[in-house]
Amino acid sequence: MSSAALEFKGVTVVAKANVYFDGKVVSHTLLLADGTRKSVGVIFSGTFHFGTDKAERMEITAGECEVKVDGKAGVNRYAAGQQFEVPAKSGFDIAVAAGPCEYVCTFLG
Repeated sequence: MSSAALEFKGVTVVAKANVYFDGKVVSHTLLLADGTRKSVGVIFSGTFHFGTDKAERMEITAGECEVKVDGKAGVNRYAAGQQFEVPAKSGFDIAVAAGPCEYVCTFLG
């Protein structure tokens, strides 16, 4: 189980939204006082591929999705309270079948 925070205090929020796939994935960047960078967002129904520059931890806060991390066998299902990690210089496919899937992404390293 994840311990994803559902509220962040004392952060800088980048007001400009990160909009992907014609608005089917939307997030906002959070900059924490300790230098940590996160994004909080929502993924609507569909299947999408994301590349990673830095390693990422994706914590699902609402809804559910199926994920296939590049280079790893199999597809895994994640629901609220669960998380997965993606290596740097990699990527993942994420599929949301119904309703929005909400997440907190932490950029690692």
